[in-house]
Amino acid sequence: MSDHKPTPTDLLAIGEVARRTGVAVSALHFYERLGLISATRTAGGQRRYARHVIRRVSVIQVAKRMGIPLAEVAEVFADLPQDRMPSKVDWRRISERWHGRLEARRKEIERMEHELIECIGCGCVSLRSCRVLNPDDELGSNGTGPRLLPEISAD
Repeated sequence: MSDHKPTPTDLLAIGEVARRTGVAVSALHFYERLGLISATRTAGGQRRYARHVIRRVSVIQVAKRMGIPLAEVAEVFADLPQDRMPSKVDWRRISERWHGRLEARRKEIERMEHELIECIGCGCVSLRSCRVLNPDDELGSNGTGPRLLPEISAD
């Protein structure tokens, strides 16, 4: 039994990262191809990850649950150092950047919710004047109003 205590500079095998994050090995490979995480290679070609990759993978998982596309995660992670443990200042900068994006998304969702509630409660029968189905009469230039496809029966 070793007296070795883990340090932030210890390298972890891919299986250990997968076990500790609950993420499949194939997903870790994918994240690496996208540049979201990075690994070094042993002389035998095996991947080894710095311990701080566990936090990156955890943030990726949270972002995915929140509906944030991986491309957006990559944009935000571009400001994080790959070669060292990100500092509190690094993570705070990322947090502030995401806050602005999430706030804009929240406002857009509220706007869509308002439009949907207004549309459902409207009771109008005119697709020509519907602000939701035909905003700014976009389809007016194609004739007398929007054209609906005939319903397809489930027969």
